[in-house]
Amino acid sequence: MRIGEPAAQAGMTRDTIRFYEKVGLVAGRRPANGYRDFPPETVAWLHYVRTAQTLGFSLAEIARHGEKLNDAPDAAEALSALLEEKIRVVDARMAELTTLRAELTARVGTGCPLRATGQAGRA
Repeated sequence: MRIGEPAAQAGMTRDTIRFYEKVGLVAGRRPANGYRDFPPETVAWLHYVRTAQTLGFSLAEIARHGEKLNDAPDAAEALSALLEEKIRVVDARMAELTTLRAELTARVGTGCPLRATGQAGRA
């Protein structure tokens, strides 16, 4: 199918698919007429890419995970493992942000946002 068909079915632009092709997320072949030709399973993959992005996966992660999922004997189990790993990453980031928030809160009202509470006399 030509590029417009998977674009329409996946609800994305042709430019997006061209970009995904450029970075190796999708592969189309080019027959003698020069048009991009994509296999029908490209649409399902594009939906997967969009969903994975919504869940916070980068395009690099999606590309890497796509290879793992294709090679996995049990794709559902492999996908669950990837989601569990992403949850660990999110939890770690949330802990970092909680610490950052506490640091910022400690500086509110000190007269200088770079001076922590208790350091008002130092300059």
